Amino acid sequence: MHMRKKKNRDARLGKVEGYFASTGENGELLPEESFDSPGPLYLEIGCGKGSFITALALRTEGKRLLAVERITDALLMAMEKCAAADCKNLKFLNADAGLLPQILPPHSVERLYLNFSDPWPKNKDRERRLTSRTFLAKYKEILAPGARICFKTDNRPLFDFSLRCFEEEGFTLEHVCYDLHGNPPTDSPEAYDIETEYERKFSAKGFSINYLEAYLPQ
Repeated sequence: MHMRKKKNRDARLGKVEGYFASTGENGELLPEESFDSPGPLYLEIGCGKGSFITALALRTEGKRLLAVERITDALLMAMEKCAAADCKNLKFLNADAGLLPQILPPHSVERLYLNFSDPWPKNKDRERRLTSRTFLAKYKEILAPGARICFKTDNRPLFDFSLRCFEEEGFTLEHVCYDLHGNPPTDSPEAYDIETEYERKFSAKGFSINYLEAYLPQ
């Protein structure tokens, strides 16, 4: 995602700084200090401008939600959206996904959402994809028993690549769908129907949306 630096960014960040998650000296998440109440932890990596995670927070008030975004200007827009909606259970981290095993408590994440991740189309960059075996191995460190990864993309090559990686890393796949809007799953309890900004834009242009859920057998 390429984005111009937002006007008055530092001042705007100061107004929503209460939505940053609390971290320790080594950057580790402090859940007890970040959230007002206990509950399952739901994580979105690459929240963009925040439409999905804000809508999910309003739908799941009994859960703790954490959005991770490495692009500061996108993070700012997401935090402002969260503040406008007065979300009480959503916090943000400006961090790289590769550091998540050092940031999050082991086996603490009940749901992991990957929405329209950068496809990194060149083969030499395949391990930078958030569904590569490199990242899936990292997720295994933070996923709770029975946790699910929910993945959406309009990029079919990335989706096919991801299917192979999930299977090679021992994940079980469910609700694999190549046209989410035309043929949505009927028995999934997940929030597949919440659209991102990117999803609305590209589905309106006729792009098919691919979707899957993955979990590790217990």
